[in-house]
Amino acid sequence: MAAVGRDALPPGQAPSALSDLFIPLAFVLLWSTGFIFTKLGMPYTEPLTFLSVRFAIVLILFLGLTLMMRATWPSRAERGHSLIVGLLLQGGYLGGVFIAIAQGVPTGVAALIVCLQPVLTATLVGRVLGERVRPIQWVGLVLGLTGAAMVLWRKLGLEGGPPEGSLTGYGFAIAGLLGITAGTIYQKRFCTAVHPASAGVFQYLAALILVAIGAQLTEDWRVDFLAGEFLIAIVWLTVVLSIITFWLLMIMIRRGAANRVASWFYLVPPLTALFAYFLFGETLGPLALAGMVIAMAGVALVNRA
Repeated sequence: MAAVGRDALPPGQAPSALSDLFIPLAFVLLWSTGFIFTKLGMPYTEPLTFLSVRFAIVLILFLGLTLMMRATWPSRAERGHSLIVGLLLQGGYLGGVFIAIAQGVPTGVAALIVCLQPVLTATLVGRVLGERVRPIQWVGLVLGLTGAAMVLWRKLGLEGGPPEGSLTGYGFAIAGLLGITAGTIYQKRFCTAVHPASAGVFQYLAALILVAIGAQLTEDWRVDFLAGEFLIAIVWLTVVLSIITFWLLMIMIRRGAANRVASWFYLVPPLTALFAYFLFGETLGPLALAGMVIAMAGVALVNRA
């Protein structure tokens, strides 16, 4: 994930109310597709190998963007912070999610586990960033989590059957949750002044080294590059998710409080379930539809001015 700095916006340009609404909506819509395209490409490779290919391509793209935009390179301290953000947000979060899905955890459930991030962020931002979470925002956080859980009630095994996926998979999904929570807070604390393109070079370099070591130790580097679905998945995940969507997220972190940014993740499980309904034929009952409405209400409460 690339860090957004002060030179990421034209001088003197203040964010408008329209952009403050459009950017989070575009982010949530695009971010939700990441779980779907991860599932699409997973049959043709192994999770850490998949990420290694993705990060290598993204690293080259960010290097090209840095040179093309003549972006300012981070200072020595900023490079160190960017490397840590890359380990947490790219390596920890995406590595955990990819392994969880490879272990059979449904995409929507993996998204829901990561959706605990707003609650974790809200409990930490006061101590780390000095941000205050108001009572009405706590109500919104609870509503958002409740709505997201309602969407995936059946897949969580709460209707009598066991949950889908392995215990190992759920453990890695939780590791991904911890990675994105810590990475978001660390990004807000140390990296808001770094240009997104040049910071991305160091973030994806750190993440690539981490997942490549994991792939070398546990996988055999199997990749079916001729599979059409894999090619579609890798192009979407590298260009749309790793560049456009992460750039939008960093703009959100730069402009808003960490707990309000995190609250938008509550909309990811409902949208992921919706995409799965159209692409994979997964059903959506009345409870799931009601959960979508409740999740949206929770996000609205957290982001009230």
